Amino acid sequence: MRTIPPLSDCPRAAWLPLRGVLTDIDDTLTAEGDIAPAALAALHRLQGAGVPVIAITGRPAGWSAPFALDWPLRGIVAENGGVLLHRENDALVTEFAQDDATRRENFARLQACAGAIVATVPGAQLARDSAGRLTDIAVDHSEFTRLDDDAIAAVCDLMRAHGLVATVSSIHVNGWIGEHSKWTAAQWAVKRLTGRAFDPREWVYVGDSTNDQLMFERVPLSVGVANIARFLPMLDHPPAYVTASERGDGFAEVARALLAAAG
Repeated sequence: MRTIPPLSDCPRAAWLPLRGVLTDIDDTLTAEGDIAPAALAALHRLQGAGVPVIAITGRPAGWSAPFALDWPLRGIVAENGGVLLHRENDALVTEFAQDDATRRENFARLQACAGAIVATVPGAQLARDSAGRLTDIAVDHSEFTRLDDDAIAAVCDLMRAHGLVATVSSIHVNGWIGEHSKWTAAQWAVKRLTGRAFDPREWVYVGDSTNDQLMFERVPLSVGVANIARFLPMLDHPPAYVTASERGDGFAEVARALLAAAG
């Protein structure tokens, strides 16, 4: 297994150009679906210091909506870049990467693919949060059911055969139609929510699984929380550093390092 430098090795100079934090949610901020107390406290500290935090997740818009209102985040991009949710004057604003006509066209194809997966891959079940999905489908592999590596690969193959993009998070296999991704989500959300063009040298990205590797590849200061160890053999592009702690405690390490450098 490859060795990734610990976050404690990251020099202070690497933190100084940063303007904000981009982060995954499941198993990066949360454990078993609930935000870790250390992660929530870290989000409040970052907000208090004027550091914007934008979450980018494979979770659906319906699941993400209450957290976009309640957590101290600038916004959440849900469904791997398909939907942006953010507060304006204490109201939730929902924006889409695709227009209405495109989303309607894609819906039938997504549902056909979902049906084929459930019918042909033994043990495959749609994620329980599927009712809240507006632009993608998700198959559970580790949240409430367990699929082995061969079954996960079969799900991905079926999604791609139906013309979907397929990625694997720590809990789901996500599939969608279109060119959006966590990378395009970062460009969209940073510009929309901060008024500045996205420069990856000015942001740290924090994640935990294979669906984060596009960000690990393209954001110079990228960090995996310690539970990424499970996915390292599957990553062509690992994070630059790894935290000592898992999940939300690992995210809190990132926040402490950033704020210590700024101070």
